[in-house]
Amino acid sequence: MRRRGALRRDQPRERPADLPRVHIAGTANVVAAARRAGAGKLVLLSFLRARPGCGSPYHESKWAAEELVRRSGLDYTVIKAGMIYGRGDHLLDHLSHWLHTAPFLPTVGPIDRAIRPLAIEDLVRIIRAALLADRLSRRTVAATGPEEVTPGEVARRIARVRERRVRLFRLPVWAHLAAAQVFEWTMAVPLTSRAQVRILAEGAAEPPPEATPLPDDLLPVLDFSDAQIRRGLPGAARFGLGDMRCAGRLVR
Repeated sequence: MRRRGALRRDQPRERPADLPRVHIAGTANVVAAARRAGAGKLVLLSFLRARPGCGSPYHESKWAAEELVRRSGLDYTVIKAGMIYGRGDHLLDHLSHWLHTAPFLPTVGPIDRAIRPLAIEDLVRIIRAALLADRLSRRTVAATGPEEVTPGEVARRIARVRERRVRLFRLPVWAHLAAAQVFEWTMAVPLTSRAQVRILAEGAAEPPPEATPLPDDLLPVLDFSDAQIRRGLPGAARFGLGDMRCAGRLVR
């Protein structure tokens, strides 16, 4: 059986310097290929609060990708999604492994901003409607889960399902950004990134003004319930040496 770290080292290691190459140049390549192939529709998965001029490379490069798709001349749907969860994600996966590693969790202070966790099943239903049912043509839509919770409550629910105790305490945003920088330097898949700290500090609940509402039959319906959390949780394991960049060559 392979160690958990061996599985994790093969995951994408997106760094801030890679964002223009991945989000902007990558999207431009897809648009060009779609034109050559005569594709009938493009669907771009973006982030809820992606926007220009905000000082975050993640948010700004996601917005630039949206603009490339909207100006492509092709039929498109841009989905501005909130925080997505499901098997293998950063929300359930990382929090679960942290709860098995330490009995405490720092939250981004001074205010616990609201988020609306979006189940991957609900997101797939929207994507299928856009691609296979020819819906949401030339529209930018917001997709967020039906339940508004705080990151602290998210951690408590995951801990409850895992039957772990967790003590929450607040740290200022600057402390989280410093820790995230260390994680980006040292971990193959960072526990948190600077972009994720920015997201938690701002919250991810309200749709942006450029997004139109989803039709009633495509609205997300799955709450962030114990059953949904259990369905997406990975195997119980701690963070270990295999999660560190320096140990990448030692993990097979």
